[in-house]
Amino acid sequence: MPTKEEMIKLVHRALEFEPRINLHRFPVTIGFIDGAVILEGEVERLAAKKLALEHAAAIEGVRGVIDRLHVAPSERRGDGAIRDSLDGALLAQAELRDCTIRSRAKGRVETLRDAGASGEIEVEVKDGIVSLEGHVVSLSHKRLAGVLAWWAPGCRDVVNSLDVQPPEDDTDDEILDALRLVHEMDPLVQASQIRATCRDYVVTLNGFVRTEEERRRAEDDAWCLFAVDNVLNRIDVRR
Repeated sequence: MPTKEEMIKLVHRALEFEPRINLHRFPVTIGFIDGAVILEGEVERLAAKKLALEHAAAIEGVRGVIDRLHVAPSERRGDGAIRDSLDGALLAQAELRDCTIRSRAKGRVETLRDAGASGEIEVEVKDGIVSLEGHVVSLSHKRLAGVLAWWAPGCRDVVNSLDVQPPEDDTDDEILDALRLVHEMDPLVQASQIRATCRDYVVTLNGFVRTEEERRRAEDDAWCLFAVDNVLNRIDVRR
């Protein structure tokens, strides 16, 4: 069994060799205790966060990973501003119109819409971390709420604890259906130019876009989906 110092070096090496993780601009603090790796810090993109957790968990001898990684937001905003943006997005989303929406702040809960036919979503934001509690009627609803949370300006992380009632089996097709909807919703992505496939929770993107920003955004949208393990971006940029 490697020592603590050796295990930390193994994790650091694994992260350093992953091209989508930039440890020089966004250093990650690595700890190891009782068989669990602790990753702490702020990373550039959600892809870096998910990949760091995956690489750490794959190292022999690691029994668990404690996730304290957050994503550096494009703009820093207070919790109230993040919450207000997300509340508005949830209320405006047609697919969630039959969901009760509640917002929690400073220990008080405000009901913004009382519907309930398709579930209840409660939003709370602390230190830029969005928590979603409650229940919804489908995995698509859960994924959609999670994406809207990630899109909220200033969001650093999303803890999506929404239950699906009744429970349903997850499939690659479920992920693809959610991704098509998200790409169609995203004003920065021309969904008609992108083709997506999914196998074993790994999404592959093909097609062409006009800018590198759009290419990156299409990939980020896929990473935002609950249960996606990896995204292979094969989209071409044609100016």
